[in-house]
Amino acid sequence: MLHPFHLVEPSPWPILSSISLFIFTLGSVTQWHGYSSSILLVIGLISLLTTMILWWRDTIRESTFQGYHTKRVQKGINIGFSLFIISEVFFFLSIFWAFFHSSLAPSVQIGSVWPPNGLEALNPWEVPLANTLILLSSGASLTWCHHNLIARQSKLILPLIITLFLAILFTCLQGFEYFYSSFNFFDGIFGSCFFFATGFHGLHVIIGTSFLFVGLFRLLSGHFSNTHHIGFESAIIYWHFVDVVWLFLFIFVYWWGC
Repeated sequence: MLHPFHLVEPSPWPILSSISLFIFTLGSVTQWHGYSSSILLVIGLISLLTTMILWWRDTIRESTFQGYHTKRVQKGINIGFSLFIISEVFFFLSIFWAFFHSSLAPSVQIGSVWPPNGLEALNPWEVPLANTLILLSSGASLTWCHHNLIARQSKLILPLIITLFLAILFTCLQGFEYFYSSFNFFDGIFGSCFFFATGFHGLHVIIGTSFLFVGLFRLLSGHFSNTHHIGFESAIIYWHFVDVVWLFLFIFVYWWGC
């Protein structure tokens, strides 16, 4: 019977990715607490990345070459990815909750002031402002690429390469900021909130950059059309989400909180 849905075939990747993630988590925890060497962590990371690549390879094959991703399937993927973004919103909401809980009513243990006495906060008008301009520019160049794809125009690769360059530049500047920071993650609640918030955002930037690199490879391989580019569109949505989160981080954590 003909239907617009994709009935997936049995796949080893879900169970293998779960096992790999368990090994990676176990290796991370034991490494952080000094109970083991980094061998378990490396094995888990390599196996997890390998499983992800092979699973995504199968998904690309099903969508691009076998035609299983019909309009109805694409709609379901869009809904699923939207729910994922909502879960990410609540994740960062919990981070901001912790930040405002500590900054709006500082405890007496840190002098009842925010930032705590004796702690030199970062200047928001230096590297943070530059990173804000870089990230907003990357969002603009990515929108340029998306518009050209929908309009069937030829300039697709250049704006995406610009986006990737700006994304890598952002990550490098954030690493520079961390390296020369006068405080670290263990400097009380201020250091914990700052590095937890900006660090997880930096992790999302790295994930989004990888997402866009896959999109670049698929663009070069001719996998996308103006009506069928669900994978690339998901990467674009994810990147704009990262942009919005950074604006809140810059305003509240860097500017208001410092």
